[in-house]
Amino acid sequence: MRLVRFQVQGRPAFGILNNDEVGELDGEGYNTLTSLRAIHKTSDISLLTPCVLTKIVAVGLNYRDHARELGMAAPEDPILFLKPSTSLIGPGETIIRPSMSRQVDYEGELGIVIRDRVHGIAPNEAREHILGYTCVNDVTARDLQKKDGQWTRAKSFDTFCPAGPWIETELAPDNILIETFLNGERKQSSRTSQFIFGIDHLVSFISQVMTLHPGDLIITGTPAGIGTMKPGDEIEIRIEGIGSLKNRVSAEREVRGAKQVPPAFE
Repeated sequence: MRLVRFQVQGRPAFGILNNDEVGELDGEGYNTLTSLRAIHKTSDISLLTPCVLTKIVAVGLNYRDHARELGMAAPEDPILFLKPSTSLIGPGETIIRPSMSRQVDYEGELGIVIRDRVHGIAPNEAREHILGYTCVNDVTARDLQKKDGQWTRAKSFDTFCPAGPWIETELAPDNILIETFLNGERKQSSRTSQFIFGIDHLVSFISQVMTLHPGDLIITGTPAGIGTMKPGDEIEIRIEGIGSLKNRVSAEREVRGAKQVPPAFE
């Protein structure tokens, strides 16, 4: 089942996607949805970010092929960092390259969306607390990451976490293909069987550190093949069994000229 968050008639809504129709559901979040409220044609709606969340929990260096690419040993425990909720954008929205960076990279990733409040669970309990899965791009200002020696600034700019296009609830995620295409050219290709830490371990481990809330997003690391995006590029993340997430890149100054950024940038 494909759960979507979308805009229709100037308002946000939640629903179920079925071919060229969306069934709108009553409720204010996926865990409170009840009866069918209306049916809309997909041509009459626009997709939004697939979840409303309190935080994005990211995992670094979680693919064996990526660790080999970097010449690094596999970590003993998952490497965690956070991306702010303000970095989240939906399918078709624009990734803004900030003026303080000259190297903004793509990182295609599988995203896990949490179903309910989770704290201190065991690995064998993880799946019952997962609502579903989505495509994510963990956009990174690589030059700032190297300069700072830690990851907060490099990972946290507005628009640096595209996600979507929906949440797939019926997916066996342990050995699926994940690919990234830059302007139609494949740059990343791997399978989730390359994970150093599997999904059950990650959800359990993170829940030992912090309480997870409904809609929170865990992004599970990127495979080998990371590279740079430039203004005008189109970046696409494809994940087997889920779908395709596409976004374009613009420079901050271009967006500022169009008066599409907050006043703080002026």
